Amino acid sequence: MNSKEIFIGRQPILDRSQQLVAYELLFRSGSEHNCADIQDNLGATASVINHAFAELGIEQALGPYKGFINCDESLLLSDMIEILPADKIVLEVMESVEVTPMIIERCTELKAHGFTLALDDFVHLEDKGHPLLDLIEIVKVDLLTLNRDQLGAVTSALQSWPLTLLAEKVESREQAEHCHQLGYHLFQGYYFAKPAIIAGKKLCQSQLALMRLLGLVLEDVETPMIENIFKQEPGLAVNLLRLTNSVATGVRVRVTSLRHAITVLGRRQLLRWLQLLLFTNPAGDSQVANPLLQLAATRGRFLELLAGKLVPGAGELEDRAFMTGIMSLMPVLMNVPLEEILKGIQVSADVQEALEHRSGQLGIMLHLTEALEADDGEICHLLTAQLPGADHMMVNTCLTQALAWAGNIGREQ
Repeated sequence: MNSKEIFIGRQPILDRSQQLVAYELLFRSGSEHNCADIQDNLGATASVINHAFAELGIEQALGPYKGFINCDESLLLSDMIEILPADKIVLEVMESVEVTPMIIERCTELKAHGFTLALDDFVHLEDKGHPLLDLIEIVKVDLLTLNRDQLGAVTSALQSWPLTLLAEKVESREQAEHCHQLGYHLFQGYYFAKPAIIAGKKLCQSQLALMRLLGLVLEDVETPMIENIFKQEPGLAVNLLRLTNSVATGVRVRVTSLRHAITVLGRRQLLRWLQLLLFTNPAGDSQVANPLLQLAATRGRFLELLAGKLVPGAGELEDRAFMTGIMSLMPVLMNVPLEEILKGIQVSADVQEALEHRSGQLGIMLHLTEALEADDGEICHLLTAQLPGADHMMVNTCLTQALAWAGNIGREQ
């Protein structure tokens, strides 16, 4: 396996309040086996992980969040793992690792180095695993392999230890709610980004105002018209100032008024922040950074960066790419079908094709970011091959930069 063919992916980990607290970092080959194949090629995988931190800036991309990394026995025992930043990394001991005295000693050593330890893909309690549970801080319980009764029994048994319980492969809100009731602390999966379409649901006043604002900015109307709509929606105005003053804008002066924000940002950047504003609380009274906003921002920025590398100097393509990423999650955000949303705002033909059919250059790029989220290395490989000029390193670089940018949204300068 060529280490250059490994794609970096990430999956969000949320707490009981549905706030983002960590990412699982994934390193997946574009080969037909769609796995990092650590055991057979430890050196390649370890070098990619270290390269991701040293050169791509994964550590910076994590922002305030921790990164979970899968470790089989070979990687766990490797000295290379100690190069990683212990305060930022959770080492997931895979279920396939046999709990031997050597493993217990190594885990004790890594914990002393400052690493947090987790047990991955947990499905049943065995006596031989008890010594490891005394060292582990987090246990990830695999929902796909357990029915409701088995899940209850396993959870009850684990609660005999002072552990943080993480429900992984959460595919629906119902699953998340059930695990919440059982006492789970953390949740992994894209259940929060699954659409729950409600027939006949209408957009709220603030969402309608934002859609109108997007239309006005696209038409390049005078600033007072834009400012006037914001004045009618004070919550949106507060969040615009929060977004404008976050590290991600790159604006060095503190913005204190709407007019100042509109002037400092310029129309192109204002359009981006208006799109992101859709994913914040319309009342302006909650944290700006939430998992859906993080996902939308990462998608938009990833597509924008990738478009810039594939077609240098094509600013309009970058704008449409960003919009494609953001709008791909609007049905989830608004609980209305995509066609209903597209009635409220004019988009170019290539954006519409991408959103509706995943076709055209923007459609392939959108499908690629979804494959990265889904941990599907083989599909990533096939889609990258359909983008002339793209390669695995370009994709990985754009993703880490997008993660860093999205992670800085809402974080004040």
